[in-house]
Amino acid sequence: MPLHKERKAELVAALVELLQESDGFAVVRTQGLPVTRIEALRGKIREAGGQYFVAKNSLLSKALEQVGWVVPSEQLVGPTAIAFGKREFPAVAKALLEFVKTEALDAEKFAAVGGVMSGKDVLTLSRLEAVSNLPTLDEIRAQLAGIIVTPATGLVTVLDAANGQIVNVIQALLDDKKAS
Repeated sequence: MPLHKERKAELVAALVELLQESDGFAVVRTQGLPVTRIEALRGKIREAGGQYFVAKNSLLSKALEQVGWVVPSEQLVGPTAIAFGKREFPAVAKALLEFVKTEALDAEKFAAVGGVMSGKDVLTLSRLEAVSNLPTLDEIRAQLAGIIVTPATGLVTVLDAANGQIVNVIQALLDDKKAS
């Protein structure tokens, strides 16, 4: 059933909004996948901080052009869906690829094919897999906190040991004076 001009404009506007909130997206080829599995995937992507959206390739291309993102036209062939990463694209890519792997889906019915990161980098499937292995923002924050805290902990240990040694020296002096 063809879409009316107003509905197409609404869908393009929704896609533009998603792109403006995103740091990347993955392109998924879908055909004949049961709704229950699609809903399970939507949940996994939502948990990872993203959104799963089914769109006509022509409307997605228009939205990409409007926001100045590169159009991966070689990936936008046939029935596709998009997994948007809302400021956590590596986590969304990881959730998508893990879903494909754990569900053992037929590649003819469902397959990740690539995507776009930061609006300008077209990702092949292998690059999408590499992105999925990147740490998330929370993991990076935890690593940075560990890097910052470790030297401080060492410094406190050294200062505490130095204080203990000063107390021992003073105690030895006091004991020496008492003995004399």
